[in-house]
Amino acid sequence: MTDTYIRTSRAQLSRAAIHRLYIAMRHLFIRGSYKPLGVSGEAIKDALLELEPEIYGSIADPERAEISGLLYIFQRLPQGIEECRFIRLISREGYETSKFKAILPAKRRRNCYRIDDLQMYIEMSRGGSDIYDVLTHLTFMYIEAEKIRNHALDHRGRKRREWNNLEDIVKKIKAQKKFNKELGITHLSTLLGRTYEETASAVKVFDNASKVNSLFNIVYWLGNHSIEEELNNLDREISFSSTLRDKLGRHIFGTIWAQNIKSHLQDLGLLDRQIHIVSANMHSVKNSLYATAALQAKSKKPNFEKLTEALSKESNKAKNLKVRDHALKNGMTEIPDTSGANIAVQIIDLSRINSNLLPKELKEVADKKSNQKKVIIVMDYAFGEQAFECMDELLKPYDSDENTKVYMDVKSVNIMGKAGILEGKKGDIMIPTAHVFEGSADNYSFINSLSAKDFKDKGIDTYTGPMITVLGTSLQNKDILRYFLKSSWKAIGLEMEGAHYQKAIQAASKIRNSIKKKVVIRYAYYASDNPLESGSTLASGGLGIGGVKPTYEITKAILRGILS
Repeated sequence: MTDTYIRTSRAQLSRAAIHRLYIAMRHLFIRGSYKPLGVSGEAIKDALLELEPEIYGSIADPERAEISGLLYIFQRLPQGIEECRFIRLISREGYETSKFKAILPAKRRRNCYRIDDLQMYIEMSRGGSDIYDVLTHLTFMYIEAEKIRNHALDHRGRKRREWNNLEDIVKKIKAQKKFNKELGITHLSTLLGRTYEETASAVKVFDNASKVNSLFNIVYWLGNHSIEEELNNLDREISFSSTLRDKLGRHIFGTIWAQNIKSHLQDLGLLDRQIHIVSANMHSVKNSLYATAALQAKSKKPNFEKLTEALSKESNKAKNLKVRDHALKNGMTEIPDTSGANIAVQIIDLSRINSNLLPKELKEVADKKSNQKKVIIVMDYAFGEQAFECMDELLKPYDSDENTKVYMDVKSVNIMGKAGILEGKKGDIMIPTAHVFEGSADNYSFINSLSAKDFKDKGIDTYTGPMITVLGTSLQNKDILRYFLKSSWKAIGLEMEGAHYQKAIQAASKIRNSIKKKVVIRYAYYASDNPLESGSTLASGGLGIGGVKPTYEITKAILRGILS
């Protein structure tokens, strides 16, 4: 049996595990609730353990808790969720107007509400991918809780000394009393099945993480609820509100979001202008167009690359505010999101920008006459399936009243995003030639107006080829990823939105005729991680300042195409 055959077989087994996960999650969603340690919950847990996603590290090791994976999920789940036995996924149901304080995770845009000591509500308004993402994280959390329980109880089901000491430490932390941290780390290392050195390092990382409780607190409450379920039959439960089950897949949030954008365009008198849509972050387009003019010194213009690095630092809030104020006075309009889609939007009227004050690379290609007709819509990143919902609704004609449909003159759709790279390193750039939707026959080839030539001599390695749109970044393992890289797919990377965007664009341009068939498409991604390389997965941390250059090189390449 060849190594290639073994790898292919493992990839096939992993893909089967992913499908079982999604089928089980969909079934439980329709049913309305389940217990993580019940029969249905065990089915999800077993499939995740068989898959062994790269992002969850040592998930399948029964002795060692996966610390980096825990940090990863707790930065994406609401603070304090480890203390809750009951978790309910809801739609936007009016809690934003209640007295419950909204809890926002550090690295996911979702509103969450702590209802009482034991119950957490998590608002799901970004489509099915959002729900599956949360359920996968919760399943991993419960798997790690079982490991902690196994270390906390002896063979007779009695609590070990280390557990009792951890309980005392957590009480002292809550009462803001001092405790022996070295002793606490020693007990914590036993409960996690990790070395003292690993545990001490993890405690420090958790303490420095934004909107995440201490590792002492997390380990105690995960283990505590697991012990209570084991010894006292106090079950944990995940449930879904009937409103959420009714609204999923109906484009309710995307419709409101898109209508709001078109209404603003009409109010600004821009609905009949040439429209260029950009899916990106909320700072790179704004800074590329306005920062040089807003911050230029009297004697000379600042170096744009150094300027963007400076603006990326949190310490430069004053400069960022200055750029924003300048932009708002010179053609930029911010549209606050009230739809629940959690996608912010900027509208930029290029006719109000002085092209002489643009950075050199943009200034030399800017066509002053044609830019008088152009408008840029910048939309923040969508999440998975939400990309189809929002782009599909945005490209539809605007119903200004019951009898009138206004078709927008969409000239280009530009997608910049973060993605995992399969052959390369963090910070490299990927130019897709097609999007292959994992686990389906949906493959989207297209003519990408961006190419490797656009990044020549920029000091950044660039890769061109098909990219995989995955069902979830937390569900990928090395067997699947090596298959996509080494097989005839020859994929260069993986992300979560490309196929969904392209599905909407092709439907609008080739089937519905909502926009012109010759709409220009530009896709480019920068590598936020390499899931095939140890220590370079998403769980290892973000790019930091290293992501600034590829972000702005892609932004400038997109803007050169729009402005020229």
